[in-house]
Amino acid sequence: MLDLRRLALICEFSRKGSIAATAASLGYSPSAVSQQLAALEREANAVLIDRTARSAELTEAGRRLVAHAERILAMVEAAESDLSAQAATPSGRVAVTAFPTAAVAFAPALARSLRRHAALTLRMSQSRAGRGLREVQAGEADIALVDDWYGRMHDSETTRIFPLLRDPLVLVVPRRHRLADPGEPVDLMELRDEPWMATPDGEPSRLAVDRMLAEVGGAPPVPWEFEGLSTILSLVAKGVGIAAVPALALAAGVRGIAVREIPGPPAGRDVHAVARAASVQRPAVAVTLRAIHVAARYLAADLTALEPAIP
Repeated sequence: MLDLRRLALICEFSRKGSIAATAASLGYSPSAVSQQLAALEREANAVLIDRTARSAELTEAGRRLVAHAERILAMVEAAESDLSAQAATPSGRVAVTAFPTAAVAFAPALARSLRRHAALTLRMSQSRAGRGLREVQAGEADIALVDDWYGRMHDSETTRIFPLLRDPLVLVVPRRHRLADPGEPVDLMELRDEPWMATPDGEPSRLAVDRMLAEVGGAPPVPWEFEGLSTILSLVAKGVGIAAVPALALAAGVRGIAVREIPGPPAGRDVHAVARAASVQRPAVAVTLRAIHVAARYLAADLTALEPAIP
């Protein structure tokens, strides 16, 4: 009979692509991972891993087993969720991962909402762009808050997407800038020669800013690059330059800046919660998803009522 823990191990190997990376991910030694995969091959009576002196990769049989294993593990989790759904009280730990601005924006409301469930504990961590969905699929997180700049995220066989809010790009300028006056019209063409700041090339928010500025005409200005929207906002507050950022980045409050709506076609991102389809009925996950939706409603109202200036 195939061992469930070894099935989970070969799925992790499929995601990580090497024995060393799988070992690092799971906290095992590479030799332990190799031994467990060899044991799984004996259980399956098939060669699952093609090993060479420098690498290891799945054979065709290994890839077929991974496809079966993912369905089996999802069914096991669904069974556990169905049985635990009978419990009246959410309990245990729920792991939430979020891109940085969402982590800052959602954390206070989540903590307040979930605090009344004494048997439930929350672990919230930050993930880099594109990592949240993979962490949920790998079982490293129960729920991920992810951003979608292109409208491409949809339910899959194993994951569920829960739309939360629309996060528009807004213009932020220093408090002493002429556009801090809400009566002053915003003309992006007139701002092309301003000192722009943005996240590094290739970041989703940078691509959105480049597209927005390119639509004004000609090549977009080359901005100064800084890692992290909070860093950019602090520099704007110090009068270093201007920027276009997702409005959610302002949820923590930044003094010394003015916020203006950007004219033209709306640009921004959608924010979703993602969870495994097999886990959404588990009480701890279900109550956390409800708390996230409530927090999103309040945040969405705040985003649509942004003050034109923050003194």
